[in-house]
Amino acid sequence: MSAARVDVYDGRRVSEAFQFQNRVAVVTGGAKGIGAATVRAFHRDGARVAALDVEAATELGERALFVRCDVSKEREVQAAFEKIKQQFGGVDYLVNNAGIQRYSAVTETSEDEWDLVLNVNLKSAFLCAKHAIPLMLARGAGVVVNLSSIQAFVSQNRVAPYTTSKTALLGLTRSIAVDYAPKIRCVAVCPGTVDTPMLRWAIEQSPNPQEVLEECNRMHPVQRIAQPEEIAELILYLCSDKAGFITGQAFRIDGGLGLSIGGSKRE
Repeated sequence: MSAARVDVYDGRRVSEAFQFQNRVAVVTGGAKGIGAATVRAFHRDGARVAALDVEAATELGERALFVRCDVSKEREVQAAFEKIKQQFGGVDYLVNNAGIQRYSAVTETSEDEWDLVLNVNLKSAFLCAKHAIPLMLARGAGVVVNLSSIQAFVSQNRVAPYTTSKTALLGLTRSIAVDYAPKIRCVAVCPGTVDTPMLRWAIEQSPNPQEVLEECNRMHPVQRIAQPEEIAELILYLCSDKAGFITGQAFRIDGGLGLSIGGSKRE
């Protein structure tokens, strides 16, 4: 690119955008929330994007592909990646974002509920990495991003299956980073509370949803929850060549959640 020339891509200078032209990104849980924001961000910055979900994702045009897929089932995952290979020729980035939340302590959790949460939140990341990494290696390099949670480090009451699944993703992240270096990088992103349909579903379980939402805002030192687009921008940075020396790490994007302890008087 000539230094004397000003290039603009989708309304931004190319130097300001993450440059993913001719790259292929796969995002699980891509129909809504963080997943949908990540699909939009990759598409904006030039990538071809495949959104995997059990719900229909918004069409983004010729560089986007929706694949209906239960990512906790290997047969469906394998078929999805075969379709992506046929459509786009391979995979450069995998964002394991699919996840669900259920509320229960260990003694309250049924075996079926445990299996459901662990299958969607953890097994799916293993299955998608299993089928994406060979396609990345065939192209010479790739990046896997696992969406963990602040709850891999701290926890709230009655989220035993969820916090277990999100903590286990950190181990999977390290294993992939070690096993497939130097060609494949793998990182984990650990959001605090994010304004997603899953959060809205969770607070609707309360008799006073607005009060719960206000408490979610207050418990973050920055005094608000995150927007999905903020998480997506970190994901794109970690996938970009600008983050080429980063692998195996977990990145908290949590508004400071978990930094303070009780007993301090707020002025």
